[in-house]
Order: sequence, then structure tokens, then C-alpha cells
Amino acid sequence: MQKKNVIEIVVGLFIIAGVCALFGLAFKVSGLSSYSSKNTITVTAMFNNIGDLKVRAPVKIAGVSIGEVKAVQLDPKSFRAEVVMMVAKNSHLPVDSSASILSASLLGSNYISIDPGFSDVTIKSGGEITETHPAIMLENLIGQAIFTPKDEDKKS
Repeated sequence: MQKKNVIEIVVGLFIIAGVCALFGLAFKVSGLSSYSSKNTITVTAMFNNIGDLKVRAPVKIAGVSIGEVKAVQLDPKSFRAEVVMMVAKNSHLPVDSSASILSASLLGSNYISIDPGFSDVTIKSGGEITETHPAIMLENLIGQAIFTPKDEDKKS
């Protein structure tokens, strides 16, 4: 009788450990772990089109994640999308850097890619990246390819 209770306790502990491991894995894979605001600076950028960019999307330089999107809002005066990013302090972004919105894959989510400039002056917290490139909309490219007249149609 006592051996049965020990086996049940061991199996119960094993199941609890497995459930905790699954929660930890789900938390890690979902990207819910965020950057600490203590070691980051806030940088904004204005875009004409952000596509499907979401809050918590990564901010990358050369494919290396250096931060994440903190907020996305519409500027009521210019009707452009204002993207607020949290970027690691140690990234030292030059003031002449440019930001582009790219897709992770054909069906993947969007992220911001920053191309550093050549200036010795770095962006301070609350600064802005002025040179931006909007998201490339796959639907628009396909529509242009389908409905663009061919050379033969132009001659007649």
C-alpha cells in the first residue's frame, strides 16, 4: 500500500514539472519576455505605411534584435503612423540612421530594420529617426504585376 502512494507522488511531481516546463517554453516562444526599460532608450519614427506591424515586433540591425516596438499610433496632423521603439542603450544609433519595415517571411510578421548611418552623433532617448521606408505590401505588388499593361497592348 505504501509503495503505491510513493509511485503516485512521484508521478504527480513529474506531471507538475512537465506542466511547468510547458508554460516556460510557451512563454519563451511567444516572445512575451520584454526588454527592460532600464537599459533602453525610446526612439520614434514616422512611416507612411506600417503594413501589419504590431506592438512588441522586433527592432533589428543586421538581423540582430536590439529592441522592440513599444507603441503604434496615428499622428492626427500628418496622418502618418508614429512608431515608438525601445532600443538597447548600447546600440549607439547614429542620428542619420534609417528605418525600414520588412517581413520576416512571405507569410511572417513584420519587423523594423535599422540601417545605421555614418554620423558620430548618436540618437538620445526621445529622439527620432527621420529617414524611413514604408512596408512593402505584397498585395499591391501582385496587383501591379497583374494589371500592368504589356508592351503589345501599348502598341495597339
